[in-house]
Amino acid sequence: QLQAYGGGLVQAGGSLRLSCLATGFSFDDYGIGWFRQAPGKKREAVSCIDRSGHITGYYADSVKGRFTISRNNAKNMAYLQMNSLKPEDTAVYYCARGFTIVGVNLSPDPREYDSWGQGTLVTVSS
Repeated sequence: QLQAYGGGLVQAGGSLRLSCLATGFSFDDYGIGWFRQAPGKKREAVSCIDRSGHITGYYADSVKGRFTISRNNAKNMAYLQMNSLKPEDTAVYYCARGFTIVGVNLSPDPREYDSWGQGTLVTVSS
């Protein structure tokens, strides 16, 4: 099971850190991805991290340089640090897991992910 939390209301230019708690499975056997879905828009892959935490990918051009994905396998946690937030970052953010082999990161294809958290709402005001 995955549980995403840490969303909220923030002003443009502010920061939030989203957290994803994993329970009930071997966390370091899986890569973790963050996705988001804004109202009326398709779900979008934001970022992903491999099972070791050494390989990261950022799939939304708009977040590159502003968002940082990380994980702590000892705590079964993954994170998405979001800085310089913009109103267009407003969305429900989801974490998801995908099985990978060592040294391989996940792709932005949601079909690679077999378990999803419930989502946490991020609202950025202008």
